[in-house]
Amino acid sequence: MLTETRQKEILNLLAVKGSVTVQELKERFGASESTIRRDLNVLHQKGDLLKVFGGAVQNESIINSKEEGVALRKEQSCEEKMRIARYAADLVEPDDFVYLDAGTTTGYMIPFLTERTAVFVTNAVSHALKLGENGFRVILIGGELKSSTEAIVGNEAYEALLKYNFTKGFWGANGISQKTGFTTPDINEAMIKGCAMKHTQKAYVLCDSKKFHQISPVSFGEFDKATIITDRMPDGGYRESKNIIVAEE
Repeated sequence: MLTETRQKEILNLLAVKGSVTVQELKERFGASESTIRRDLNVLHQKGDLLKVFGGAVQNESIINSKEEGVALRKEQSCEEKMRIARYAADLVEPDDFVYLDAGTTTGYMIPFLTERTAVFVTNAVSHALKLGENGFRVILIGGELKSSTEAIVGNEAYEALLKYNFTKGFWGANGISQKTGFTTPDINEAMIKGCAMKHTQKAYVLCDSKKFHQISPVSFGEFDKATIITDRMPDGGYRESKNIIVAEE
């Protein structure tokens, strides 16, 4: 395989997985360790990735403005999201007043919720319907419907959230970075996410490990203002973070 082709494939793999190891790349391309390390050095120097011990992660300076629809996101990392959601659902306690953000991973929590005395507030139409069908008391905030994410957004939704004070809240994110915090592509959704997070005692961000080292255009919360629940500990400086929980299988 040509060097240029192999390096392009490495970047494609990073875009899908978020991180790669030298061993993984050796096996995938049938190349020597020295060849793979040279590739990573070149791509690191060009700013296309960030080299870490034993492999590489996505370069956090690259901003991803792409936003995928709900149907497509539901099919991505299903097992990881299910594990994260099961762990998160167990955190809901008697009489909690819970904010449940729009998103596929937060949606996966609903079948695992068992605490009937908890009250749920959400900006997701689909979440509200499922919660109601499962016998929970649920409040759906009003506002403008964003069809691509099935989320209620806008000034009316923002004003509604200002009157609430949540004991716990659960959010999804398109990207997580220590520098830029929790990010999403849409400023209207970021406004709602950020407002709800500021009115929550214990905030949790649910995300699969591919979301680390990724940055979307708009930040809605600082990295250390929420506990992150993920499927595995990410590489590249996150191992020292005390606000990351790995949901075990």
